[in-house]
Amino acid sequence: MEDAKRTGIKRKTDKNARSEHVSLTSAEKIKEITDKLEKGISDLFESDRYMKYLKVMSKLHNYSFNNSLLIAMQRPDATMVAGYTSWKVNFHRNVNKGEKGIKILAPAPYKINKDIEKIDPLTQKPILGKDGKPIKERVQVIVPAYKVTTVFDVSQTSGEKIPEITTELKGDVKEYDQFYEAIKRTSPVPIEFRQIHDGANGYYHLQDKIITIREGMSQMQNIKTAIHELSHAMLHDKDNGIEKENLPDSRTKEVEAESIAYTVCQHYGIDTSEYSFGYIAGWSSGKELDELKNSMNTIRSTASEIIKGIDKEINLIKEDEKISQLA
Repeated sequence: MEDAKRTGIKRKTDKNARSEHVSLTSAEKIKEITDKLEKGISDLFESDRYMKYLKVMSKLHNYSFNNSLLIAMQRPDATMVAGYTSWKVNFHRNVNKGEKGIKILAPAPYKINKDIEKIDPLTQKPILGKDGKPIKERVQVIVPAYKVTTVFDVSQTSGEKIPEITTELKGDVKEYDQFYEAIKRTSPVPIEFRQIHDGANGYYHLQDKIITIREGMSQMQNIKTAIHELSHAMLHDKDNGIEKENLPDSRTKEVEAESIAYTVCQHYGIDTSEYSFGYIAGWSSGKELDELKNSMNTIRSTASEIIKGIDKEINLIKEDEKISQLA
């Protein structure tokens, strides 16, 4: 659900850290961060990078609901599929040798000649001949039909790079173990690492009330994903979420969760803009950023609550460590 090399939290003197702590937890600082977020996404919409992405995506076929099910059943981790020739001509990529294709149904209509009654365009009734019987005319009729065809996922191909507006974050985070533990303690539900094969970096399970993060990612991506899914758990849980009485649509949910993750990470000196801007732009319904603007109060208040929770837990963790060292 969620590319750039970024450093983690910089070390500061105790005095400067306390001073910045007061500033960064203020409503003014959070507003400054979210204003930067809004401008960053607006700039992305106007960038060459986004135009190249749209140009490539326009060549992808939109599959029906039934074909989407067929693709998911055969290859659950598929993210972008196209036919053999389409990959070669439109994307300059070749299907790797030995790859097993995904079978779907493709329209294959055919034409037949058929005699039908001639209709008067004014009365919309059959035109009668001298014998009193309807006059017939021969026309071509298109008969709907389907055939089995084969497509391949992008992971089964190689060649020219596919333009992206999001790339997985790379880099470490200062005092990562403490930070991650503080996020776990702040979360209303358990957080765990697992293998995820459907292309997602993480998810919040509405029934099991658990956050799952994909194994094998960088420290930066782990932190951002954990906060993204924590935001879902706090806001969008159908039983206990803050917005349970008036749950937003899926677009708004994703914009809210990623905006909160960006804001919290920025507060701690972790820059996720190269991932978050593209993610939010991809979920936004247009350049007006309605989902972002309409949810700004929710984003700012929830980010502030998460920051306070993490700060509190980090202080408790450090106190426990000091006691352990003394003991």
